[in-house]
Amino acid sequence: MNNSEEKIIQEDCSEDSAGSGILTLTNMRIAFDKTKGRIADFTKKFGETVIDVPLNQIVEVGKEGWLVKKVWIKVKTSEGEKTYRFGVYNTNKWLKTIQETISKKNQ
Repeated sequence: MNNSEEKIIQEDCSEDSAGSGILTLTNMRIAFDKTKGRIADFTKKFGETVIDVPLNQIVEVGKEGWLVKKVWIKVKTSEGEKTYRFGVYNTNKWLKTIQETISKKNQ
């Protein structure tokens, strides 16, 4: 993160194709970092950042699911649009926070 970037919300979660990690929303982007953990001593370490999307590249945000609820973002890429699905604890909170952060960024 650079000096003008502020963390808004962060949570352990899993992404459908990337696996488990930590989802972070800042005032400039959404990032998903893989994590590596050990059960023996309950440690968890950040791995590589596998998703790093500026807010202006997010086309649409939503939530889905009945038993397994997920928040998803649709992103513009050079190959077209790509959708990422994150299994976060509180999908309503994430959806609202992402939408508010994007609208503030676009003002």
